[in-house]
Amino acid sequence: MAQILCSTGALIGRPNNRDYRILRDVCHKLNCDGFEFMMYSTWYGLEGDILKFLLELNINIPVIHCEKHIGEYISKGSKEDLAEAVRRFEINCKMAKALSVHKMVVHLWDGVTSDSNFSNNLEAYGILRKIAEAYEIDLLIENVVCNHENPMKHWMELLNRYPDIHFIYDTKMAAFHCQENLLYDDKYDILWKEKHIRHYHVNDYGGGYMEWSRLKTLPPGKGHFDFDKFFDYIRKNGYKDTFTVEATAFGNDGKIDINMLNKCFEKIRRYIG
Repeated sequence: MAQILCSTGALIGRPNNRDYRILRDVCHKLNCDGFEFMMYSTWYGLEGDILKFLLELNINIPVIHCEKHIGEYISKGSKEDLAEAVRRFEINCKMAKALSVHKMVVHLWDGVTSDSNFSNNLEAYGILRKIAEAYEIDLLIENVVCNHENPMKHWMELLNRYPDIHFIYDTKMAAFHCQENLLYDDKYDILWKEKHIRHYHVNDYGGGYMEWSRLKTLPPGKGHFDFDKFFDYIRKNGYKDTFTVEATAFGNDGKIDINMLNKCFEKIRRYIG
């Protein structure tokens, strides 16, 4: 049975002081099947408090989104940077284990350095994978936006090096690089036929090719991604697992647009039947 999740990153951000306790007030107002919990770099040192809060809240969390700056440390590539990436990654894994979560979304590259030193990222995957396996976590590498090459190229490089790798496909990230139609290209059908993709982020994009100023995550239908074609393809391929909405739901005042998110969940529910 497919599950439609809400990213906690859609709810918690700088305007509301990244206060994870907001979840207590909003989680039962959202008509989703659970949450993808996103870790922030400012929360290191608070892991115990966060875990206690989430366990007491007792909400369904099938997926964790690893803290993004880990990918930036990996991209920089010094021994010290890699050591910091590994240290942080293991903290994220420990949190996932404590919450009995088995899927983890990872930005293998990130930040200004992004994919400009991709050999660093290619090597680091093997290190992260071993750690994740020790915690019984399925590591999912996202098609994160690049500033040097493109995510599909890097996915195929990773697949060539690690034939049993798993991915998470983000519709907005693909559209940013004008790669959304590669999803349906026979050249890449190994990704779907052999079930390398284990999770989807369902978000929209309203800009053009690599238009950084318009990278904001939009609700499905507010950009130009063809969701009719996307979900038709998903249905035909028999995918019935997790989807996450990440559309930013808070404004500058930090208030959360519950209605907008519920419309997103309902739209996806209609698509997947």
